Amino acid sequence: MKKGIHPENYRLVAFKDMSNDDVFLTKSTAETNETLEVDGVEYPLVKMEISRTSHPYYTGKSKLVDTAGRIDKFKTKYAKFKK
Repeated sequence: MKKGIHPENYRLVAFKDMSNDDVFLTKSTAETNETLEVDGVEYPLVKMEISRTSHPYYTGKSKLVDTAGRIDKFKTKYAKFKK
């Protein structure tokens, strides 16, 4: 392996799925200012919208996404720019 090409800040990091509050530890170089205590040890925290515990592909459960509501909000927000 080449010397000097690997990151120095490779450490254990807590990743938290914000949709179901699942937390898992893995090594990462992800930058973060937040921390989380897991089993009495404090780890850097990276928040995620979706992970293997909440993604429909892995869970086999589909989530209802409110696309109609988002489209209506978009149209309302930008209606004032119409000529």
